[in-house]
Amino acid sequence: MPARNTDKLEAYRQKRKADSTPEPFGGTTSGGGGLFVVQHHAARANHYDFRLEIDGTLRSWAVPKGPSPDPADKRFAVLTEDHPMEYAGFEGNIPAGNYGAGAVIVWDRGEWRPDGDPETELKKGKLAFELHGYKLRGKWALIKTRKGAKDWLLIKELDGYVSDAGTAGYPQDSILSGRTVEQVAGGDSVETAVKEKLRKFKAPRKKLESRQIKPMLAETAEPFTRKGWLFEIKYDGYRLIVAHEQDEATLLSRNGNDLTATFPEIADVIAALPYDNFIMDGEVVVHDEKGLPSFSLLQKRGRLSNRHDVARASVRLPASLYVFDLLAFDGYDLRQLPLSTRKELLRELLPSVGPLKYSDHIAEQGEAMYEQMRELGLEGVVAKKADSKYAGRRSADWVKIVAARHDDFAVAGFTDPKRGNKGFGALLLAQSDGSGFHYMGRVGTGFNHEQLEQLGELLRSLPAATPPADAPDTAGYHYVTPELVAEVRFKEITADRQLRQPVFERLRDDKKPADCLLRDADPPAPNPGGDSPDREVPLSNLDKIFWPEEGYTKGDLIGYYRDIAPWLLPYLADRPVVLTRYPDGIEGKSFFQKDAPTFVPDWIRREVMWSEHAQRELNYFVIDDLETLLYVINMGTIPLHIWSSRVATLEKPDWSILDLDPKEAPFADVVRIARAIKKLCDQIGLPTFAKTSGSTGLHVLIPLGGQCTYEQSKSLAELIAILITRQLPDIATVTRNPAKRGGKVYVDFVQNGHGRTLVSPFSVRPRPGAPVSMPLRWNEVRTAHDNSKYHIMNAKRRLQRLRTEPMIEIIDTRPDLVAALARLQELQQ
Repeated sequence: MPARNTDKLEAYRQKRKADSTPEPFGGTTSGGGGLFVVQHHAARANHYDFRLEIDGTLRSWAVPKGPSPDPADKRFAVLTEDHPMEYAGFEGNIPAGNYGAGAVIVWDRGEWRPDGDPETELKKGKLAFELHGYKLRGKWALIKTRKGAKDWLLIKELDGYVSDAGTAGYPQDSILSGRTVEQVAGGDSVETAVKEKLRKFKAPRKKLESRQIKPMLAETAEPFTRKGWLFEIKYDGYRLIVAHEQDEATLLSRNGNDLTATFPEIADVIAALPYDNFIMDGEVVVHDEKGLPSFSLLQKRGRLSNRHDVARASVRLPASLYVFDLLAFDGYDLRQLPLSTRKELLRELLPSVGPLKYSDHIAEQGEAMYEQMRELGLEGVVAKKADSKYAGRRSADWVKIVAARHDDFAVAGFTDPKRGNKGFGALLLAQSDGSGFHYMGRVGTGFNHEQLEQLGELLRSLPAATPPADAPDTAGYHYVTPELVAEVRFKEITADRQLRQPVFERLRDDKKPADCLLRDADPPAPNPGGDSPDREVPLSNLDKIFWPEEGYTKGDLIGYYRDIAPWLLPYLADRPVVLTRYPDGIEGKSFFQKDAPTFVPDWIRREVMWSEHAQRELNYFVIDDLETLLYVINMGTIPLHIWSSRVATLEKPDWSILDLDPKEAPFADVVRIARAIKKLCDQIGLPTFAKTSGSTGLHVLIPLGGQCTYEQSKSLAELIAILITRQLPDIATVTRNPAKRGGKVYVDFVQNGHGRTLVSPFSVRPRPGAPVSMPLRWNEVRTAHDNSKYHIMNAKRRLQRLRTEPMIEIIDTRPDLVAALARLQELQQ
């Protein structure tokens, strides 16, 4: 291969004029990783452009005859110039007179997974990979020929996706707009035909807005077969009202939350459809490796907010929108038209393949469809009257018939009942792998009062037993010898082998516990609102003493973090966190944990990052919510150390740190230095914030607003530290070696580095008294201050008394650093 330019897009830009082509001119960026796109290009020579994301651009090959699923078709592919990542969404007409003039559509798109390093394999002359697109699937290879540096062959390898149909066997319309290159070139659209039908149906002219729409909701029913009814698949997803209005795509949840940025692959399609104004109703899902909708995978997508995370997930964990209703189109209000008519029009408007999918139906045969859904493991059926109007409320014209899953479980124990109740709280379930039992969660609903009392007596008469594998050691959980079998109804088995929405059905006298065989969890895909279920966090060993002198327990620690979470979580959100775990309390052994263990639940956010120290990728915890916080504290974590930067802007810290470490120096010296730092920063126009370390010193933080690098942050802190030691040479030093500090306070600026961490505000310290790192108002930074004043038993009361938390503004403050540095340089002279 020829040597590549440093500017990978130089050749691309030289061939195009930005003022005469609609093509994008973006720079070298990351599209999230692993994107491939195929574009059908009706240029002077009709061809398909095959593009792979490699190192921030789209490596591109022109394939004259297009990709073929037949291994016998060795398709000639010419290596062309790299294209910008934004090109992956480009559709339209390149005007005559421009390079590549002609119509372009996005013919396919998805994830590609190379076998080995792409650059290395390309240099060897063969790149093997898998494609996971809407049309192209399975194993493929690019093989270099001997004819020239740019000549390659694109070949389908043998697997379950081969076919002798050739390129013509694939749908030829765009996965975004639903148009073919001929339709794009000719400006053809089905819009005119649809509007003519709406005039014929006498649909009222009325401009609707998506936020005006109240979703139609279904009542519940048992399976039935009936004329005049349509039966659709019930998807396990989030309801979405999607719209194209005022030249923008909008995705709204059932509760009116804007999810446009959460599912960009859906928004791209809504924006690309060649119609000006429309509103549709549907359900967004994420499919697992079996092709079934998985609510737990959808939750993964739903909780992402960082745009880089979302971009990556849209490729590796793509969402699909099953559209089942058309509510408005080009100024017409369709809600009063019969459902069958609305769906007929809807089918005409959607692409044949891609992220948007038409939700088809079966007429009349509801019971047969219900049984089929049960066999397939799907959510169930939604039955709708064919002539129903869209009422925008719960109506008997739409009914849902849920097809839950059933299985048998050994009863391995029970939980204590809630205060005032009899019997037990929940059954603890297990299944056998042939050599022992594994914990499968608990079921606490579906029992009547008689069952609660009788089963409670029976369970308490059974011999106590060792908990099954993976079972939580939680107060109020009692494990017994498995002798009973319970049939349980549930929605799915999560990746950590827990039942979702379980309901007790009956005891099985005809089965033995050993017959309850372990089933695989519903498979997760490769590693993402208000509709998600509660996350259960089993808490264990709450009575274990963690602070022997005070008698504080692990339960006290968890209770503190639960109470303080509203103030703590803003500092933790979207930041890598390092845990220090004390499984046996502050006098027991402890260890740091950067790398999240493999057994943590799937819903806990982790971010993979390269560690220079470990020389490998580490799976850092990111604590965005209360459930994750309680989970890591239940692991025996006492202090939480956070990065100064967020995952989205990992090299841009939000603050610079000056850690005042007294060792043997008096605390009065710490206060004097802290106040000197504040005075200096006031002079140069930098705000400052102070907090106790929770140990013996103070932390002074300077907000940066993500405007500089870690190295620059460190340089700023070093300049300030040196100036302070010159002002106060008798009490301040920047000497790191404690033995050479001469009893002075160490002004530590070294903590400002990539991968360096700070004990989080409100974090508990593993010291006698259980002190916490407490943000202070500057008028509280005084000699008389007791650094152990705030601890887990009184910190919440202090915050409740304060009108505002003293340090919270540091997260979003963006000072004028250029002006501050100029003033700082003046002071140095």
